[in-house]
Parts: sequence; structure tokens; C-alpha cells
Amino acid sequence: MPNTFHRVGQGPHPVIVLHGWFGDAHAFEPIEPWLSGDAFSYVFMDYRGYGGMREAPGAYCIDEIAADTLALADALGFDRFSLVGHSMGGMAIERVATLAPRRVRALVPVAPVPCGGVPMAPAARALLQGAAADLAKRRAIIDRSTGARLPAAWVQWKAAYSAQHASADAFAAYLPAWADTDFSDAIDGRHPVLALVGEHDPVFTAALMTATYGQRYPGAAVQVLQNAGHYPMNETPLALVAAIERFLHAVAAD
Repeated sequence: MPNTFHRVGQGPHPVIVLHGWFGDAHAFEPIEPWLSGDAFSYVFMDYRGYGGMREAPGAYCIDEIAADTLALADALGFDRFSLVGHSMGGMAIERVATLAPRRVRALVPVAPVPCGGVPMAPAARALLQGAAADLAKRRAIIDRSTGARLPAAWVQWKAAYSAQHASADAFAAYLPAWADTDFSDAIDGRHPVLALVGEHDPVFTAALMTATYGQRYPGAAVQVLQNAGHYPMNETPLALVAAIERFLHAVAAD
């Protein structure tokens, strides 16, 4: 099945960018004008059920995202590439790296869900499960994940955007995909990793990154983005670009 995607830059280092549960291929738009297109070719892909693939049928699971990512890389002629993944996409890029380890140069998980998900109380799980059909629950999740500190109008916009750009069935199905999938036995730790987290993200913290990525990837680094929560592409876009590209430039120089 053909993927829908868009590309920013024509540089020699391909970078495939995977969005989060509340996003789509355009979720990173605030950073796109500031990317180094001469050095990198960024490709932003929709999952099945999202954006231009909103009506596409699928299993709506992490393995499917990873397989579609590799199919897109093949279609674009990317033999080797780096990966950036936000939230749920952070787990997806790890899966790509286990399926095609020699093709992946580096991983940049952004406010990521680590492989294996995170433990959550029943009430938190119920809130997440209800979000597919309830816009107020989407707003509550977004507000909490950004430290309850952002304008209400933005929280409302983000919730509405997610509802408009993802099918409710796909959105619901991706919850157990990112919350429960564990392929940690397949991770061999060979890849350079920079895990980026926002200082106001209450769940996906530097401590969690150290306990997961830091244990699974010997060369992993963790960086905290100041004045950001779970959506640094919206909250601190320039800082996010700087962190991603500083790391990818260093990888390219090795």
C-alpha cells in the first residue's frame, strides 16, 4: 500500500520522521522551515488511519508502522537513513531498527513511548481509552501531558486536530499498540540514540529514558528540552531542531 508523505530538503542524509498518537505527517510543521535541507532529506509519513491514509485499512499496530516505514524507504531509494519518532512514533522507530538494523544510522526518539510501554493506573488507562470518542478527554490528556501550563485555545486546537486527522477506530486501536507492545528482546543496542524529553512532561521523563534507552543502548544520550512538555515541536520548535540536527551532524561525522 502506498504511503502518504511529504519531504523537506534534498540533502544526502535521509531522515524519516514518525508522528505520535495525536498527530499525523504534518504534526511537525512548526519545525519544518528551520530544518537544514542541504544536509538532510526529511520525510514525514502518515500511518494507516491518519492524515492522507485516514481511510486506509490496517492492523493499526507497531509492526505495521515499521513495515510501512521500510516500504517507504525502499520506494524512495533510501538504503540507509536515520529516524525521528514522537511519542508512539518513538516506539515505532525502535521497531524499524530491530527489523532492519544495518539500514538505520541513528534514532532520535522525542518524548517517546519506550519499547514495552509504561505502567499506568486503571483510571489513566480508562481516560486514554475514552479519548477516541470524547474530545474533552483528548483535551485533558494533552493538558496533563504538557504540564497544565499552555493556553486553553491551543489545547483545544490540538485535540480537534487529532480528531479530524485520525479515524476513531485507528486511534482506539493504536492505544494498546503503543501501551502494550514489547520487542525488547530484539533490541541489540548498536544504534546511536538521542532521547529528547520536555521538562514539563509528567510521564515521559529523563528518568524513564535513562531506565529504558539508557539500559538498552550503550551509547544513548538523554537531553531535557527546557520550557517544553510532551509536544516540543509545538512548544519549542527551534530548540527541537537544534537538538536533532546537532546530533545527526555528529552521527554523520563519525
